[in-house]
Amino acid sequence: MAQKAIREYDGKALFSKQWGNYFSGFHYGFKSVLVTSGAELLAKAEEHGFEWLKQEPLVAKPDMLFGKRGKNDLVLFKDAKPGDVSLEVAAKWIDEKMSHTTTLLSGQHGTLTHFIVEPFTPHSQDQEYYISATCVGEDDVLYMSAEGGMEVEEGWDEKVNEVIIPIDMSDADMEHAIKANVPSDIPAKNKESFISFAIAFFKFYRDMNFAYLEINPIVMLENNDMAILDLVARLDDTAGFLMKDTWGDIEYPTAFGMEDQSPEEKAIAVADSKSGASLKLTILNPMGRVWTMVAGGGASVVYADTIADYAEANGGSVADLANYGEYSGGPTTGETKFYADTVIDLMTRHKDSKGQDKILIIGGAIANFTDVAKTFTGIIQSFEANVDKMKEHNTKIYVRRGGPNYEKGLKDIKEAADRLGLYIEVYGPETHVTDIVRMALEK
Repeated sequence: MAQKAIREYDGKALFSKQWGNYFSGFHYGFKSVLVTSGAELLAKAEEHGFEWLKQEPLVAKPDMLFGKRGKNDLVLFKDAKPGDVSLEVAAKWIDEKMSHTTTLLSGQHGTLTHFIVEPFTPHSQDQEYYISATCVGEDDVLYMSAEGGMEVEEGWDEKVNEVIIPIDMSDADMEHAIKANVPSDIPAKNKESFISFAIAFFKFYRDMNFAYLEINPIVMLENNDMAILDLVARLDDTAGFLMKDTWGDIEYPTAFGMEDQSPEEKAIAVADSKSGASLKLTILNPMGRVWTMVAGGGASVVYADTIADYAEANGGSVADLANYGEYSGGPTTGETKFYADTVIDLMTRHKDSKGQDKILIIGGAIANFTDVAKTFTGIIQSFEANVDKMKEHNTKIYVRRGGPNYEKGLKDIKEAADRLGLYIEVYGPETHVTDIVRMALEK
């Protein structure tokens, strides 16, 4: 499946265009503009139909295919006074953000060029919900949670309910499966409305040929008013010829920071754009000796911070950390091998200047729906293809992983490394998520 990411603005516009066909009984007051400067925002406010830009408190944020904008301090919803964000304040903020290079927590960097501006939606945290759908293998999977916002990934297993919906499942069975798996902690007064919305959401996802569709959060207000606060979407490009009129003139932008990427970073970005999984790679120091393959965006941040802090506290340097990235979301064996091949190739291009061993950390928390054994099969295949280079650089491998099929995955990767004569230490979820950093750097 070839997937193309679209802007949040275009995803919301498609919802608005099709709302009456799928979400009868709910109301979505689509108010949103996409601008490339503060001046354009000010000019937009003078057009008919956009008077709300001068009348309502606003929210502004970049719309450039990257997430965690809140954690990157890139969401403007309150003025510094504090107070509501006015049109003039939003325009000034946009111009300021465009005036310099922005570096994300992920290490990606570039110039912000596109911003989405919308009315601020007053609401309480208990009105926020999470919902998403994607394709995993041969099936579609719907995810639902009574908790929305930036922290939903923390404690995913406890917070998020999963519904596997085979492609040939009847509508009646699909509706029954969704109803039976709606999170129990959704308030009783909202449960029936949420069930109706979730069923309509899944039909919309499938009919519109999305490869991935996430709203986090969807806010349920009074009188069945709905607010889509944050949206991530990818379209299945193979359906483009069928959906041209329905999708309309949707842009497929280049990912943020990709213009300055190395060939390897671009190759991973291209693979990411074609996958239902998440494949990210940022090279921090090609001469670094500590390389990572981390599963999960949140875990990637934790590992990077831990490696940098531990290195500096023990006579090393933050420059020891060579890369930042993730492979997550259920990548195939082939996708994982390609990712591992790329990391190992980069790791083995240069000898360490001090003659020290190269360290490869394969880490992660506990997977939500990634089959650990399947992804580790791809890593093993990469070991087999690159074993001579890894030995030449005295590579030491440290593994910590949990999740579906993790016991088999750990057993397989340990046996493969031993068979190939590679140094490896393997740990499961009983070991703290970052303990392997300490073990690796102490040695």
